[in-house]
Amino acid sequence: MDILIIDDDPSISSTTRLAVEAEDHYAETADSIEAARRRTREEKWDLIFLDVRLGDENGLEFLKEILEKNPEQLVVIFTAFSSVEIAIKATQAGAFDYLEKPFTPDRVRGILLKARKALSTNRELSTLKNTVTELKTQVDRSGPPTRFQSEDPTMIATLDTIFRAAASPASILILGESGTGKSVIARTIHENSKLADKPFVTVSCPSLSKELLESELFGHVRGAFTGAVKDQWGKVHAADGGTLFLDEIGELPLTIQPKLLRLLQEREYERLGENKPRKANVRIIAATNRDLKASVAAGEFREDLFYRINVISVEMPPLRARTKDLMGFAQDYLDHFSKQVGREVKGFSSKALDRIRTHQWPGNLRELRNSIERATILARGKEIEDTDLPSGGDAAQMGTSASMVVPGSDVTLEELEREHIKLIVRRVKNLQDAAVLLGIDKATLYRKRKKFDLN
Repeated sequence: MDILIIDDDPSISSTTRLAVEAEDHYAETADSIEAARRRTREEKWDLIFLDVRLGDENGLEFLKEILEKNPEQLVVIFTAFSSVEIAIKATQAGAFDYLEKPFTPDRVRGILLKARKALSTNRELSTLKNTVTELKTQVDRSGPPTRFQSEDPTMIATLDTIFRAAASPASILILGESGTGKSVIARTIHENSKLADKPFVTVSCPSLSKELLESELFGHVRGAFTGAVKDQWGKVHAADGGTLFLDEIGELPLTIQPKLLRLLQEREYERLGENKPRKANVRIIAATNRDLKASVAAGEFREDLFYRINVISVEMPPLRARTKDLMGFAQDYLDHFSKQVGREVKGFSSKALDRIRTHQWPGNLRELRNSIERATILARGKEIEDTDLPSGGDAAQMGTSASMVVPGSDVTLEELEREHIKLIVRRVKNLQDAAVLLGIDKATLYRKRKKFDLN
């Protein structure tokens, strides 16, 4: 716990601080209400020890001030003599407990243990409230259902790894193109872990400057940088005991990477502008659309950090490689959006099906969702027509019929072969894997790529 001791008697402050630190808690002291008021503005404290009298100032009045700002704050009142009246006044005013001077270390330990239990209960209630709020938000914004069934062998293997790894505390790295559902999978891992009732906190690594991203992650103290007008906790603190999801970790600046490595290895971090180590027990799930091995080779990503986050890795295949799952997603989106907009749109015309099946979906599930939402709104009948799907100015999104190459359509074997090789090479990690999948040797693949101008 972080504990503030407010007393103008140096011997009492020192004795209490020693007793607190002996139990592995962090403690600071303040010798006046003015100093204490400043520290309670700047910092969040788990427990405050407060003297009844600080010179000419009334500790009970300051107790009321503290509790008006934070009714859940735990405050223990110091009293210099045994007085039932003062103890009653303090507890009636909202004090958590009182401590008579002189006191023994055992009495302080007893209060600390009681405070930890109270904090644990408060956090559980807070987590429950947050969960209820989040569930209400999800109901209000109810999106298309998440599909965890697949007919694609690669995706079946990926899902099997995900659900087996979820129960472990190991760090997990999710690879895949933008829009393949990496953040959905990260939350699914959390919800199927032992931390499901704990916080799930997301940090988007490319969204902020280096300085602001570091503050977002670890927090900062007042004056740490321009604009830091007060102390601030970061996402690591918010995720303590739960899961920290680092979205697009490949974009994490090199200067911040050692600090993340320290968090992973030692469960320690420091806020920006502060030299005080703080503890945090978080599970890391990371996602990226980058080739992190290539980033390591280029000196853009630390090798030791890569191995720390890559205990278990899964790759989300692009939608163009999940041809057996494509129409299931499309129908799920159609069912959802038709209900949302109050339309009785039930299916797709044959031409619309052809367009959906033959489009490459570079934006993956995100692009498919947007296209189906648009088509549902624009549909004139009970089926989505190909004209309802993006076209014309949106051809870059949806493609045109002229570029479609589908087995059974009016194309030559050479055109079909070229398209198949292009998709396989794009999908796998290297040419050797592509050659194995195609059933040819690497030299033959090289010649065909040259012939079809796929280099």
